Amino acid sequence: MVSGVGTFIQAKRIGQLGRDDLCTRHKFCVSWLGTGRRLSGQSNGGGPEEMLATIFGVCFFGAFVEIILSRFIDKLKVVITPVVTGIVITTIGISLIKVGVTDIAGGVGAEDFGSGSNLLLGSIVLATIVVLNLSRNTMIRLSSILVGLLVGWLVASMMGKASMADFSAQPLLSIPVPFKYGFAFDWQAFLPIAFIYLITAIESTGDLTANCMFSKQPIEGKKYLQRVKGGVLADGINSLIAATFNTFPNTTFSQNNGVIHLTGIASRYIGYFIAAILFVLGMFPILGAVLMTIPKPVLGGATLVMFGTVAAAGIKIIANEELDRRKIMTIAISFGLGLGVMLVPDLLKEAPKLVQTVFGSPVTMSGLVALGLTGLLALVPQTLPTKVSKMPKSDAMEATKA
Repeated sequence: MVSGVGTFIQAKRIGQLGRDDLCTRHKFCVSWLGTGRRLSGQSNGGGPEEMLATIFGVCFFGAFVEIILSRFIDKLKVVITPVVTGIVITTIGISLIKVGVTDIAGGVGAEDFGSGSNLLLGSIVLATIVVLNLSRNTMIRLSSILVGLLVGWLVASMMGKASMADFSAQPLLSIPVPFKYGFAFDWQAFLPIAFIYLITAIESTGDLTANCMFSKQPIEGKKYLQRVKGGVLADGINSLIAATFNTFPNTTFSQNNGVIHLTGIASRYIGYFIAAILFVLGMFPILGAVLMTIPKPVLGGATLVMFGTVAAAGIKIIANEELDRRKIMTIAISFGLGLGVMLVPDLLKEAPKLVQTVFGSPVTMSGLVALGLTGLLALVPQTLPTKVSKMPKSDAMEATKA
């Protein structure tokens, strides 16, 4: 229900508030788990409800970090450049591809992980979406993802992989209660959460830039900065609402950009309908239970296309820039470190928990490195030509032969 409200706020654009879509991010979970473990180890740590009260309390106050930062994003345009946002978007897409492939194989912890039936099911969904998306008929293209999911669900049912929903375990109606578990605050838990809110604002800037590009809106200038400020502000407000109603922070969701690219639909009026659907799904848990019957390989086959599209969007932003030596160095180091922590997860296992929480995410690592290098190199005088010179054609041919 909170996601529905947040989606409406983003799509509606009320004054300076809103302009995109959203969902939860995984980075917060690391800090929550650490907070829970630490509180459970204290003599006065209390039970699960006390821990939740503390988690939602720090998330409530942490949202103000993003709200305040949104008012100053236009002042950071020196470091939040197209190259930086392109790096962040590309890293988001590449890191999410791993999630899509994992789902195709059966999902984390699946007993039949990597089985032929899972791979076949994911491939059927993927092939269905690709074939329909190549159609000249607009309606067929627009429905490619939905049809792919339906085909996958039907095939999974015939293969015995789609479990039936347990309706008896679901309440008929669910109404959230503000601060149901109480309200508490802990400074040690607040600091890492506040920092992650800061990082999330940077990632959201990348997501919003990709959204502007797919929606054929400008990705620079006053109008662009207004959209980014409104989107980040809406993220903070939505996370504030989420903490009030006992759920976790909201932020822009990269996969939605992939849907926009595949369907060609970027209308905010569609966002209103999506907001209503999310709200109803939350109010009537039985409907959500039906959606939970969709097997992971089916979801993976559909999301893999969208994740790859997000990565391609980031590459396109970078490719549109005139790359000099400084920008190439920034891109190389940012991708090297960002993708490095993804490929070698144990790289920071000996580091403090806070360092693991912040820099263990490939998106956070590449984003912070890109921001830092962009700001640092902007302060260093250019003593050498920065543009990459081009060889005369004849010299290039000789160099190639050599």
